[in-house]
Amino acid sequence: QVQLVESGGGSVQAGGSLRLSCALFGVLGGPYSMGWFRQAPGKEREGVAAINSARRTNYADSVKGRFTISQDNAKNTMYLQMNRLKPEDAAMYYCAHAYSDYASMALRTSNFGSWGQGTQVTVSS
Repeated sequence: QVQLVESGGGSVQAGGSLRLSCALFGVLGGPYSMGWFRQAPGKEREGVAAINSARRTNYADSVKGRFTISQDNAKNTMYLQMNRLKPEDAAMYYCAHAYSDYASMALRTSNFGSWGQGTQVTVSS
């Protein structure tokens, strides 16, 4: 059973940076996708970025050029570097995993089967 644990959230002023981490446990071999999603109060969960075992990345238009997704296979950890943060980036951020290379091609929650508990990001103006 895959378990994901996020960390790195916090409070930052607009224009600042944060780096989120997602540690994976219990992952089997084979192709996979991993993604970051976020959910603000009263809004649906939305995809932010994804990466797959071929290291192909996919970003939401709203974060392109500001956020970078990466992974360290040796540490079984995925990261989301968030720069030039805006108040509208404030949300609970979740990481997710899927046993599929194709899941990362569309930032849909239904593509991913395992989820972390989330880490809160607050951005003040």
